[in-house]
Amino acid sequence: MSEVFTPLQQAILAGIFGLLIGSFLNVCIYRWPRDLSVVSPRSRCPSCETTIAWYDNVPVLSWILLRARCRNCGAAISARYAFVEALTAACFFWICRSGGIAPDTLKSCLFVSMLIGLVFSDLETLLLPDQFTIGGFWIGLVLSAFIPVSDSIFATVAALAGYAPGPRVAAVGESAMGGLLPAAIFWFLGWAFEKLRHKEGLGFGDVKMIAMIGAFLGLRGALLSIVLASVTGSVFGLAWIVATRKDASTYQLPFGSFLGAGAILTVLAGQDWYWRLFL
Repeated sequence: MSEVFTPLQQAILAGIFGLLIGSFLNVCIYRWPRDLSVVSPRSRCPSCETTIAWYDNVPVLSWILLRARCRNCGAAISARYAFVEALTAACFFWICRSGGIAPDTLKSCLFVSMLIGLVFSDLETLLLPDQFTIGGFWIGLVLSAFIPVSDSIFATVAALAGYAPGPRVAAVGESAMGGLLPAAIFWFLGWAFEKLRHKEGLGFGDVKMIAMIGAFLGLRGALLSIVLASVTGSVFGLAWIVATRKDASTYQLPFGSFLGAGAILTVLAGQDWYWRLFL
């Protein structure tokens, strides 16, 4: 494909494909937290339930031309639809522009798509669908056998234990360790917090999301995503509580949204981006 299209043309094509994936993600974001099928029925207005015609379902463009209103009943269409489509397109463009059309690029685009779905599902419903989290963990684990994560922690631990795994076993081991180890730690911390404070500190959906992120990024990438989520979540959460005068003891922070944002940044900027801040 690189012989037919220039790198910029490849990135533009990836961005267009990202618009289509973003449109499908909008369906998942709305339906999966409500236990609805993403296959049928066809897309329809949530207010009047009129089936949306294909020409009113063109990513971003239809939202603009309709002025964010349903053609039939005039009900407002959330800006989330256009934003998810545009964000997915931008991420696909950036990933492809940086790495070209390659297996690593396709894996990163798939991962970012699921992260975007999780970010907006959590923002809207405080739910993280298993289709993204558990499904994403297994997808990341399987893909690691063919497209390894950029980590060598499992191999180092195995070597210290006197075991020399083959390349494919080592690759799957990096993915499994990256997902299961931080997820297990955070599950235990959440369990301990609940026992001590008698209220939920970290939802199990967040734990499953951490496992999914680690399966794609490895242990180092998962920990970086968690640190970014913890810092930004604390800052924005406190600012939101102060601005809206909410009760801090009952406010539920959509931590999965910050996890997803941290993981997306890690994919787009690379796992060593923070070192460049000091160079």
